[in-house]
Amino acid sequence: MRIAFVSLLLLFASMGLRAQETAPRPNLVQFSGVVVTDSLVPVPFTNILVRNSYRGTMSDVYGYFSFVAQEGDTILFSAVGFIRSQYVIPGGLGEQKYSMIHVMSRDTVQLREIAVYPWPSREQFREAFLNLRLPDDDYQLAMKNLSPAEMMQRMENLPPDAYQSFKYAMAMDQTKLYYSGGTPPINLFNPIAWAQFLQAWQNGAYKKKD
Repeated sequence: MRIAFVSLLLLFASMGLRAQETAPRPNLVQFSGVVVTDSLVPVPFTNILVRNSYRGTMSDVYGYFSFVAQEGDTILFSAVGFIRSQYVIPGGLGEQKYSMIHVMSRDTVQLREIAVYPWPSREQFREAFLNLRLPDDDYQLAMKNLSPAEMMQRMENLPPDAYQSFKYAMAMDQTKLYYSGGTPPINLFNPIAWAQFLQAWQNGAYKKKD
């Protein structure tokens, strides 16, 4: 009985080994390539997956990718701003390496219009609208728009217009022409400048401040 059990066990083991030897092995290939646009510009960070599986990879900054796949696999390519596409690895290659250049087409997405409001909800907008206090007459509105501090700030930040720039340039040219062929005046002999200096000196403008 024991000999028969051992014989049956050896028979099943030999049948299993034969089944493994006769079972077809998948044709694995090193699938490599570059993902580019129609202008041959690399598409970085493209998602590359095998359909109905969790195998795949992602292209680098130069659009290059490489991973192990099988003959007959359907490869899916997807990237932001491009139309999804696929490619089927042909069978009967006879080699363990397969390379390609995959071209992706740009995708145009039309986004609907979005209105941005400073209030997160309609209830808060209604409360802010009801609590809004606007002046009743045009005089208060005009005085608010003509506030001296606000007008001074606007005037300081206002760049010169074309007329002012032209007038300044013409004044500089006239100054150069006035002293053309001679020497400009020296303020060292200017009595008005000396009077201003003496007045400032008497007022203590040049004293050291502690």
